[in-house]
Amino acid sequence: MRNKFLAEMIGTMVLVLMGCGAAVMNGGATSVSAVLTIAFAFGLSVVAMAYTIGPISGCHINPAITLGVWLSGRMPASEAGVYILAQIIGGILGSAVLWAVTSMSGLEGTGANGFAESHLIGALTAEAVFTFIFVLVVLGSTDSKNSAPRFAGLAIGLTLVLVHIVCIPLTGTSVNPARSIGPALFAGVAALEQLWVFIVAPLVGAVVAATVWKAIRA
Repeated sequence: MRNKFLAEMIGTMVLVLMGCGAAVMNGGATSVSAVLTIAFAFGLSVVAMAYTIGPISGCHINPAITLGVWLSGRMPASEAGVYILAQIIGGILGSAVLWAVTSMSGLEGTGANGFAESHLIGALTAEAVFTFIFVLVVLGSTDSKNSAPRFAGLAIGLTLVLVHIVCIPLTGTSVNPARSIGPALFAGVAALEQLWVFIVAPLVGAVVAATVWKAIRA
């Protein structure tokens, strides 16, 4: 279990550092090129980690995925709890490294998620729906009935790219509570006030994804 904890922690740290780092370096997603750059940074981070730590922990690096896997009956609750703790710690570590690097380089921001207060319902809906799609792909591509499991990491990474392309203009795209918690801690009050959205909505999406996948698979 120690190895799995370390793998999930390191994997989430890399995801947050690279993905949120791309957001900071591009000054936020204000153009098509910036959106694509950030989207691919997150997606490629997942692909890289999937083939690095996947054999050790399965490379969840996302509490929503871990919740979906647990609800699908693929792991015990105690192990799921360890995974989620490791992911949150990893997200905080990745944000801390990013904050340190950007501070010394004269840059600002941590890639924290956010939305206009008048768009609360839209943000909740978007995060829940896109997490549902993402987790559903994860559950399907890693299922024991899948005939091409070696391509699961690529499918998952590309799906995350797709989700980011559509969702970045709406919320900055979370679909991953661990990805949002770390950056919010270093971003200030505004990000912390909205953080609950990026925890609750992805978890709801994961629950729906697990329920739908179990129905489809059956």
